[in-house]
Amino acid sequence: MFKRTHTCGEITAALERQIVTINGWVDRVRNLGGVLFVTIRDRYGKIQVLFRPEDGSLFSEAASLHGEDVVAVTGEIAKRPEGAIKEEMGGAVEIIAQRLEVLSKAITPPFYIHLESDVNEELRLAYRYLDLRRQRMQKNIMLRHQVVQTVRAYFNARRFLEIETPILTKSTPEGARDFLVPSRLKQGKFYALPQSPQLFKQLLMVSGFDRYYQIARCFRDEDFRADRQPEFTQIDYEMSFVDQRDIMDITEGVLKAVFESVLGIAIETPFTVLSYTAAMDTYGTDKPDLRYGLSFCDVTDHFKDSGFEPIRQAIQNGGVLKGFKVAGAAPRYSRKMLEEIENLAKKAGAKGLLHAKAVKETDSTGTLTLKTNFDRHLSAFEGENLMKAFSLEDRDICFLISGERKTVNVALGVLRGEIAKRESLIPKDIFRFLWVVDFPMFSYSEEERRFVAEHHPFTMPYLSDLESYKDTDPTKIRAHAYDVVLNGWEIGGGSLRIHSREVQKTVFDLLGIDEAGQKSKFGFLLDAFQYGVPPHAGCAMGLDRLVAILAGEEFIRDVIPFPKTTSGICQMTGAPSDVENEQLEKLSLKFIKDAR
Repeated sequence: MFKRTHTCGEITAALERQIVTINGWVDRVRNLGGVLFVTIRDRYGKIQVLFRPEDGSLFSEAASLHGEDVVAVTGEIAKRPEGAIKEEMGGAVEIIAQRLEVLSKAITPPFYIHLESDVNEELRLAYRYLDLRRQRMQKNIMLRHQVVQTVRAYFNARRFLEIETPILTKSTPEGARDFLVPSRLKQGKFYALPQSPQLFKQLLMVSGFDRYYQIARCFRDEDFRADRQPEFTQIDYEMSFVDQRDIMDITEGVLKAVFESVLGIAIETPFTVLSYTAAMDTYGTDKPDLRYGLSFCDVTDHFKDSGFEPIRQAIQNGGVLKGFKVAGAAPRYSRKMLEEIENLAKKAGAKGLLHAKAVKETDSTGTLTLKTNFDRHLSAFEGENLMKAFSLEDRDICFLISGERKTVNVALGVLRGEIAKRESLIPKDIFRFLWVVDFPMFSYSEEERRFVAEHHPFTMPYLSDLESYKDTDPTKIRAHAYDVVLNGWEIGGGSLRIHSREVQKTVFDLLGIDEAGQKSKFGFLLDAFQYGVPPHAGCAMGLDRLVAILAGEEFIRDVIPFPKTTSGICQMTGAPSDVENEQLEKLSLKFIKDAR
């Protein structure tokens, strides 16, 4: 093999008249009769190679080349004609071929590699090794590498240690389902693949390693969703002797470094901070997109005695009437469109949708009036208060929902996102970060008939809340938990950790984990807590989601080298797949067919 002296991306005018050798894939062949142009590609760039008819056998051999053949070419670097300069193919220079070696022939690929055409998703994933040759995917994977290197440099410069934690670990089913791995040597026993390094990084704090980080592989056996992967990567870090603000500063710092390194953008810090309650009341979600407005207005007090029974009844039952305004949009919302919006609200849990359009009369008075879908029940006083509360002007429209507060917030949140898309209110190339803090510690699961942890059971509760509500209503206990949100996506989350054995046992008790269960599942942690635990806290950010946002990709699978489909299948290898009976026997496992 003629080994390369330069990559394709290194061939520039500074090397004119030098003899070089390049290795790469044939990107394109153009036979113009009297001359042959072959574009060669590697991950560093593309360069055009010129083959001349007078070179005889060399020209003939080059004429038989096809796309994706792997070649070695030696030649002299020469200037291109003035009208033929293409920056994406060596700029002002090309290579005049002197020698060609075909290293590997390729059959015709199932889709174009050199063109960014639409390709069926399943086909792309089945031939992922070809998909990864395409410029878009190469750019995304290289960007991912750049992010990881920036993250490592940032943490290394701040005395963090990169420490690996186990992949084969103990099953602790207090969250998503574990992937289980049967043990051959300990028959009937199972390992679990880690959902996160949570317990081990806490034990590292107990061990005195006060600053830890890891680019951690994690696994969750969740029901399949459009943009979730059963295996994923997170930027994981933990610190001792810190408070919540310290973790926020470190997180903001690493994100600032990443955005400057990758996009050349200086993001503003510190980030906005919103409580969970404020986020839900204002935007209807715990991960609001702050790139646009449409914040909620509560008009409950103005409608306590409403003549419209559904509103009055909802308020009397402790509910609310809330909505948001869309400026200047009223003429665009026909009856059909309003029906579509109402159906969306109902799917999100609302019983119905109210709307009010502000219209200026065409007569000489130019009076601003309201046209609503509940006109018969709307008093003049209520209409006036509605216009004032929403600051309605001509052609504005507001959407309102009444009912139980949580249901109203969630339904309005869904509508807010949909209206923002319809009205093209979401600006591109803008990044708005915020922290959402003070999440509920517990929620009640009707399915399991017990309280469950909203984040995980190692999160520090507000101790005053724990004391006040543990025996009455644990759902009122707030957690020292925080999520970092970017453009409507939760890209990371963490918490202050429990560092008291007694508090940890109280939390386990509230979760319905008895003494035997605590010892069986978490005995090693509780034992460690007897030997001096520093106050500690941490965070984990989803690398896949962060890179997708930086790359401008909608789906995380487009920034993961070898992802699974939305149904958890590796289209390329066929995993998950059958295994030999002999393998099952060695693991003392037997496949039992469903008799139903």
